[in-house]
Amino acid sequence: MEGLVKLSFYCFTAASLALVASAVCYIIYQVGRIKVRRMALATPEGQTFTSTSAELTNSDTEGFGRFGTMLLWFAVFFSGCAVLTRYIAAGHGPYSNMYEFSLGFLFAITLMYGIFEKWYGTRALGAIVLTIAVGMAGYIWSLPKSMREVDTLIPALQNRPLMTAHVTSAIFAYATFAVAFAAAALYLINQNRRFRFLPSQEMLDDIGFRAVTIGFPLLALVLVLGSIWAYQAWGSYWNWDPKETSCLFTWLVYAVYLHTRTLRGWRGKRSAIILIIGFAATMFTYYGNYFFGGLHAYGGV
Repeated sequence: MEGLVKLSFYCFTAASLALVASAVCYIIYQVGRIKVRRMALATPEGQTFTSTSAELTNSDTEGFGRFGTMLLWFAVFFSGCAVLTRYIAAGHGPYSNMYEFSLGFLFAITLMYGIFEKWYGTRALGAIVLTIAVGMAGYIWSLPKSMREVDTLIPALQNRPLMTAHVTSAIFAYATFAVAFAAAALYLINQNRRFRFLPSQEMLDDIGFRAVTIGFPLLALVLVLGSIWAYQAWGSYWNWDPKETSCLFTWLVYAVYLHTRTLRGWRGKRSAIILIIGFAATMFTYYGNYFFGGLHAYGGV
């Protein structure tokens, strides 16, 4: 078992290196495509004004984009191996503390971004999503080394089927919300269509919507399974635990997004702002236990 635990950590290390390199490539790919054009305009009175515009250049940085994608899939592979070897070593879903949970999230966010990049044929979101993933890898490195060891599950976590389904649903919900956040952020950055090198606003709006249609039912499943598990572990379906409450609030934010978009016809800026708020709520749900404790405080979860 000890050998598998070390192998899992080595795979995570390889994934971290691939993520950093991939994020750098995506950033260079995106920033390197910006060509700033300045034009001097003279008025009849002799005054001179300078006009500045940004536009898409040729494929000078296309190679960085391809390297970014290649390194992304290396990160998917190694983070997946880290989760798998940890699972084999522990004998259960590797979700008993924040080290294991975050390791699973690292795999999910890279995999979901890779899928969306393939679906839509654009690398524009990579600079944002991979930066989030690098931040998550940095957070994992900051955790105490003792969390890397496999410990016996506490009684509240010993329902292995529910733990695996409940936490896996949360991990992939958060990952798709990160993709939706990146699409919303780019939409707001380019709402006046100043940057022609970015995807169209229609595409960004659709990416955000498709991501939420995946993440929203997964988060609903998190709430349902969590209630069933809470009843078995604590004798009550709902305890108004800070993590439970923040998860419900996050679900409601995305419910508002879907309601206003599908029934009210909201598009564009208003929907993008809701997605930004939703991801902020997601991150609060992820880390809120550090500040408020509660029934989910074991193992840093």
